Amino acid sequence: MQPVVMYGTGWCPDCKRAKQFLSEHRIEFTYVDIDGDADGQALVERYNDGKQVIPTLVFDDGSLLVEPSNAELAAKLGIQATAQRSYYDLIVIGSGPAGLTAALYAAREGIDTLVIERSGIGGQVGITDLLDNFPGFPEGVSGAAFADRLMQQAERFGVEILAAQEVTSLDTDGDCRTVTAADGGVYRSRVVLLALGSTYRRLGVSGEDDFIGAGVHFCATCDGAFYRDRQVMVVGSGNSAGEEAIYLTRFASHVTLAVRGDGLKASKAVVDKVKRHPRITVQTNVAVREFHGSRRLETVVLENQLTNEITAQLVGGVFVFIGLLPNTGIVKDMLDVDEQGFIVTDAALETSLPGVFAAGDCRLGSTKQAASAAGEGAAAALAIRRYLESSSDAVADEVVTKQVATPVEQVAHEQLVMSESAG
Repeated sequence: MQPVVMYGTGWCPDCKRAKQFLSEHRIEFTYVDIDGDADGQALVERYNDGKQVIPTLVFDDGSLLVEPSNAELAAKLGIQATAQRSYYDLIVIGSGPAGLTAALYAAREGIDTLVIERSGIGGQVGITDLLDNFPGFPEGVSGAAFADRLMQQAERFGVEILAAQEVTSLDTDGDCRTVTAADGGVYRSRVVLLALGSTYRRLGVSGEDDFIGAGVHFCATCDGAFYRDRQVMVVGSGNSAGEEAIYLTRFASHVTLAVRGDGLKASKAVVDKVKRHPRITVQTNVAVREFHGSRRLETVVLENQLTNEITAQLVGGVFVFIGLLPNTGIVKDMLDVDEQGFIVTDAALETSLPGVFAAGDCRLGSTKQAASAAGEGAAAALAIRRYLESSSDAVADEVVTKQVATPVEQVAHEQLVMSESAG
């Protein structure tokens, strides 16, 4: 994939979106913040006839993209965003471990399968630094490498994959399910698997939205390198918070892990690594109340949960890992979900909408682990195969019934005609 240099600023929403797109698709790029780089500002003005238009992306072939949409970026980078056909046996929405495992299992059974992914292939796993507990990888495996292997395996069995394409609606019409994409593309199938995954929960405090991408982040792999030799804070107490804190020590001079309760809730292995690391400090019984700064985040306001004392702490950046919310917005009003939006399924992973299945992080009762998500994907594929076989049998029975009934109806009709003629 061709190298990219991106010129932008921390306060520019389109720059944040473009950075996220490149990171999610694991595209290597150099980011130049023109707020503190006079040469960068001059280059942007030269590329844009004296105007400071950002983001401006420069490719190694000398071509430019200025304020590109995700679709334009996908086209430039050769990412397939339109399916080859309009009808498939199975459409999988989401390309994490659940979605890709289901797809390769289904395709291996001869089920025509399309995968649609709004972000980068692999979902959350694809931007995880290290998978240390997935079976079969004794030394661990990077999230990017794991996602690439899954994708290659799925494609080997004939799975068609669309990336950078958001699904905007799902509809049903009898035995047909219709999936509509953001670019207007309409794809139909007999079955849909919702492997929608989840996104990181936000704190919901004052200043958080203002500084997202400008000091507040939810992906250490995407943004950790911007904080080389600076102090950062990680908010959270689970495995993700602990693992990302450890990862951030590759860049940051020091990491403070802010924990709302009286200790970490991560696995013993993660807790032990955090405690042993000389550049990580765990601060317990604190809650983030506000974020402050001018154009970038400068200060985090913390409240001690035991004494109610309020303190302000200077940080370069904050990384928030406090849980997950399901990406079920497009379907939560058409099938059964719990109060948080997680999809309710039966034992066969079928939702309350016939012919629509769910697996992985978006499903109520899932463990939010890559290994179990892959297992759910395999189980869903087998259930989908049975569903397709049973629906095919039902159609065949209906055809046979009609073929048997038609001659009888014809004889009755002929007898009626003859009777009327005789009369």
